[in-house]
Amino acid sequence: MKKPLALAVLLITVLLNISCNRQKTSDKNVILVTQDNFEQTKSKGLVLVDYWATWCQPCKMQGPIVAEIAEQFKGKLTVGKCDVDQNRDIANSYNIQSIPTLILFKDGTPVETLIGLQSKGSLEELINKYLKQ
Repeated sequence: MKKPLALAVLLITVLLNISCNRQKTSDKNVILVTQDNFEQTKSKGLVLVDYWATWCQPCKMQGPIVAEIAEQFKGKLTVGKCDVDQNRDIANSYNIQSIPTLILFKDGTPVETLIGLQSKGSLEELINKYLKQ
C-alpha cells in the first residue's frame, strides 16, 4: 500500500512543477511591491496585489495567472506582487494569514480580498466588475 501512495505523491509533485514552470507570459508588467513603493503603487486607479512567498506552491501556481492578467489589462490595471517574508509590515497591516492572497485596491482603498489560488476567469470577472464602475 505504501508504494502506490508514494507514486501518487511523486506524480502530483511532478505535475505541479511542470504547471509552475510552464509560464509563457513575462512578468514585465508586474511591479515588485516593497515597503518603499507600496503606498504609491496602490494609491491611484485599480491595483491588484498578489501576496505570496517563494516557498508556497499555490503561490507559484498563481504567479503565471497574475502575469497573464497584468498583460491582458495593461493600461487599465496595475498589478503588483508582495513577498510576505520580505515585507512583513505590509502583510500584517492587511492581516494576511494565508497565501496566496490577492487584494484589489481602488484609489488606495481595498475593495476585494481573495484568499487561495484563483483562476484567471475569476480574476477577469472581478476586475471587469470594477472597471465598469
